[in-house]
Amino acid sequence: MATRKHTTAHESTCPLPKGLLIAVGGHENKGEAAERGSNQDKNNNFAPETILKRFCDELVGNDPLIVVVPTASGEPDESAADYRRVFSELGRGRIEVLDIRNRADTLRPEHLALVEEAAGIWFTGGDQLRLTSILGGTAILQRLKERYTYERIVIGGTSAGATALSTPMIYEGTNNAGFRKGEIAITTGLQFMRDVAIDTHFVARGRIVRMAQILATNLSCVGIGLEEDTAVVVHDGRELEVIGSGLATILEAREDTATNIYDIEPDTPFYIRDLKIHFLSPGERYTLQLTPQLHQ
Repeated sequence: MATRKHTTAHESTCPLPKGLLIAVGGHENKGEAAERGSNQDKNNNFAPETILKRFCDELVGNDPLIVVVPTASGEPDESAADYRRVFSELGRGRIEVLDIRNRADTLRPEHLALVEEAAGIWFTGGDQLRLTSILGGTAILQRLKERYTYERIVIGGTSAGATALSTPMIYEGTNNAGFRKGEIAITTGLQFMRDVAIDTHFVARGRIVRMAQILATNLSCVGIGLEEDTAVVVHDGRELEVIGSGLATILEAREDTATNIYDIEPDTPFYIRDLKIHFLSPGERYTLQLTPQLHQ
């Protein structure tokens, strides 16, 4: 009778990704006045272009190709044009747009070719559910994940484009809410980071409680809340570096001692005890304590 081979945790875990993630809390500076509706004008340490310049500086290769993905945006042409302009002003000459607006567009071979050649991918803001509903399960997303795992590609996203990088992913929920069970909706994101939930516009829109509800539903998850014009650069899939002009908030619930989220009716306030919170300013670093992922 054949015997089953038992592997160690090291042998059975997925490799650390060689790619780089840059998740942005939205309203990142584009080399001009503060964006309308943002809180940048109130920040005395406002750092023009820091985040987008870092994205460009991290690209490898001679004359690297940047591919802008405006799929999440309700105005994809305008959104793509904004990033074409700013990346060009930052000295990058090769910029293309992955103009995917529906599932049929994901089947076009020229789109897959752009993903193959890109040194950097930039997901714009908009609606993260549109992004995951269109790209989920496609050859384009699979190839992008393979390249992120085994190659030094840079993948960045802002607002909805950052929220979609993680799993679980918030796709619905009002600001300054979330203390009642069911006030937020969660689904599977693009899964570049697992057991991590990313939320954006975190301080400006009062989203800390809705993040706490996500953690209450799965205590192995880590929450990353990103303020506007603030980003985390993620090395090796778990080493975080904060850049920009605001705060990154890390929430952990593994040491939670009690929650009632599973035992209450919808629209009822939940509780969670011993939630751990870290507020990190630009320049701070943090290592995510993530559960190793096993090969399927």
